Amino acid sequence: MAVGERIVRALNQQLNRELYSGYLYLSMAAYFESLGLRGFANWMKVQSQEELMHAMKFFDYIARRGGRVELFEIEEPPKSWSSPLNAFEYGLEHERKVTQLISDLVELAIAEKDHSTFNMLQWFVKEQVEEEESFDEIVEKLRMAKDNNMILLMIDRELGERKFGGGE
Repeated sequence: MAVGERIVRALNQQLNRELYSGYLYLSMAAYFESLGLRGFANWMKVQSQEELMHAMKFFDYIARRGGRVELFEIEEPPKSWSSPLNAFEYGLEHERKVTQLISDLVELAIAEKDHSTFNMLQWFVKEQVEEEESFDEIVEKLRMAKDNNMILLMIDRELGERKFGGGE
């Protein structure tokens, strides 16, 4: 059974929002590179890759369900932040918005009685808990570090160890 028009439209919007998220985190990676914080940049590059993988999950699902994938113009992301803490706070707020968007999709799937889409979205519900937790953990570390450059460099080294898993 093909997915309904309202669902396809909403899934396409989310696919494009995931592409924007990837673009945003790549912009953050560039910001961190400009500060010489290569560990922070690495973390954001991996985050960008994850967001692109999320977009592809939506792409594949829409196509498999007989819908038409539509790609829209991607908004230009910010290019700089006042501090590493500010960048991660911005990322945390962005992830909270994405969580709400996923929740809205779940509600739409329920309203449309689209159990397959509801089931697919459960992966994203779980993923968003992890996304917010990851950002929040780094925000808290950066708040504790305040202006201590030694701690900032320790966090940078830790974030440099993150690798892209590419899977679920």
